[in-house]
Amino acid sequence: MESKYGGYMGRFLDIDLSEGKISDYEVSDRIRELYLGGKGLAARILYDELKSGIDPLGPDNVLIVNTGPLVNSGAPTSNRFNVSTKSPLTGAILSSNSGGSFGLYLKRAGFDGIIIRGKAEKPTWIHVEEGKAELRDASHLWGLDTEKTQKELPAKAGKMVIGPAGENGVLYAGIFSQERTAGRGGAGAVMGSKNLKAVTAYGKGKAPVANEEKFQEDVKKWIKILKSHPTTGETLPAYGTTVFVNRCNATNTLPTHNFSLGSFEQAEKTSGEALADTLLVKNYGCVGCVVKCGRRVLVNGKEVKGPEYETAGLFGANLENSDLEKICEWNYLSDLMGMDTISVGNTIGFAMELNEKGLWKTGLSFGNTEGIGELIEDIAYKRGIGAELALGTRRLAAKYGGWEFAMNAKGMELAAYEPRGAFGHALGYAVGNRGGCHLAGGYMIYLEANGPLTMNPLTDRAKPQFTTFLQTMLDAISNTGSCGFTLFPLIPAIAFKLNPHGTIYRIISKSMEFLGPAVELLVRFPNLLKLVPPMSLMQHPKVLTDLTGMKVTLRTFIEIGERTFLVERMFNLREGFSTKDDTLPERSTKELQGGNPKAIVPLKKMLPRYYRTRGLDARGFPFEKTLKRLEMDIR
Repeated sequence: MESKYGGYMGRFLDIDLSEGKISDYEVSDRIRELYLGGKGLAARILYDELKSGIDPLGPDNVLIVNTGPLVNSGAPTSNRFNVSTKSPLTGAILSSNSGGSFGLYLKRAGFDGIIIRGKAEKPTWIHVEEGKAELRDASHLWGLDTEKTQKELPAKAGKMVIGPAGENGVLYAGIFSQERTAGRGGAGAVMGSKNLKAVTAYGKGKAPVANEEKFQEDVKKWIKILKSHPTTGETLPAYGTTVFVNRCNATNTLPTHNFSLGSFEQAEKTSGEALADTLLVKNYGCVGCVVKCGRRVLVNGKEVKGPEYETAGLFGANLENSDLEKICEWNYLSDLMGMDTISVGNTIGFAMELNEKGLWKTGLSFGNTEGIGELIEDIAYKRGIGAELALGTRRLAAKYGGWEFAMNAKGMELAAYEPRGAFGHALGYAVGNRGGCHLAGGYMIYLEANGPLTMNPLTDRAKPQFTTFLQTMLDAISNTGSCGFTLFPLIPAIAFKLNPHGTIYRIISKSMEFLGPAVELLVRFPNLLKLVPPMSLMQHPKVLTDLTGMKVTLRTFIEIGERTFLVERMFNLREGFSTKDDTLPERSTKELQGGNPKAIVPLKKMLPRYYRTRGLDARGFPFEKTLKRLEMDIR
């Protein structure tokens, strides 16, 4: 269905691989108004199209690949694409976001998204070009790694591929575009289960712009804000996300020895600063990015993508490994195989502790890097113990025990932040719709441990309200096609100049603990946000208004994020999830971190306030008035 709004190509492909049928899927402008695009729109389609209880790796599952209105518009850091499906790792809804060039080229080819159904009889490749799509034989690509696969595909096209891990059904296999990945939750395994090796797109189209002059003016302002901010203009370009290694280590939030500790004596050797001094060749960014947080490093003499913080933390301190070259090598190998490095590092760490405790004798031990590269390949090909590691921590715990230290939420392995060091971030892990994800959880760690101005990480005060707010903001931003790092400028630059040991810093930090009621009021009445000075730095509503012609205000933007979170939660509720699944392993909620009596996550105390702020009842279901306020016509 064509759109009256700018920023959209107005077409959504619907491809049934079982039937070999290609058609259009109708998306109304009303749905665009409510969800914009990205994970929100995809979640609504999944809710409408999927029956509960289907097998995530069966032909009835649906894989949705889509963009947001800012993609291919010229807006900075805004060429990301979203992949949504039912996760084979968790059984919950999955949305996974990626950079790379595919989203850009999909829109240039004339489409805002693709719905992929069924299962092809043989290895297949979907090619989309200039408003048309066709199915091609991919038998010659089957078995190739992600790098070789992309080299075999048309040079000018945007590419989205899987590696051996996706073909073999590794439950945390990802989907790769260039060197970027939609990594979490097993979307690559869903793609592999459909015998779909690749999707390529090419075209020269461009979506209309409602107000070109104002759009260009506001884009320039946005670029200036991003380039002048200390995080997006200085720290991330200089050190990438691995700059957080030292910061998290200093705040007891760096997972060490399978999350049993929050700091590692040799963490500095695996930090962004160490990377910059040793292996770094240059930094780079996704298409249209002004931040350029990506790293290029040397692995065995070859220039490849360097590790993100999550990879450095989980391949480093979590395994008690201080060898930065090994981290870079394992990161590259995991990418070639097509796997999520977060789940790989977390699962290997769990297996090491199982071995240490005599629950599963694997020979794996903390601090021993020998054979880990071969083990990563074994996981991808499901060889030996790799076949069991490919199932993730939840299924390993079901077989061998160790539930209390199987570090996952809803079956998804936790990202590289130790929950007992940051209670708000821990809450986000527990209530995140896709499981133990730092982004779906709201990334509270930035307000608790690794940001320029932090509140007491070991208090429950105000954490439910701040978590709700940040989750909502990140969901809304994701729907636009923009990078989540565009949220960082909400922390004013002056905060970076405060002395963390000074009186002003301590007063502001302490006062944040008492802002819970105020933040809850802002969540319920988003019009009040215009009274908060830092919110003036939020460029998304202005640029979206210029581009689309919709009247996007801070209030409507926040509501888009709320709808997105709630439709994903309602999908999970329909699948049988409930408040009992909003939980964490006992290591986080019952075991002291380093003997600190304060370092136990008070999850049960935070959850009721979180549900109240979210507009949920005691069972975790949205109140009728919540759905009515957000104009959500689903039950």
